[in-house]
Amino acid sequence: METLKQQAFGAISTLPETASIDDMMYRLYVLDKISQAQDAIANDDVIDIKDFKKEIELW
Repeated sequence: METLKQQAFGAISTLPETASIDDMMYRLYVLDKISQAQDAIANDDVIDIKDFKKEIELW
């Protein structure tokens, strides 16, 4: 399994040479959010769409 540092290097290395610090940070941010979502799904820590719609109606 890759370490977090290796994943970060891999993500940044795919950016073009002209990428800014903001580009790098955004790439890492998006990958982190995807990883968090995958973990939530794996742990069944998600809300069913029907329940979500009911919750929104209460707003």
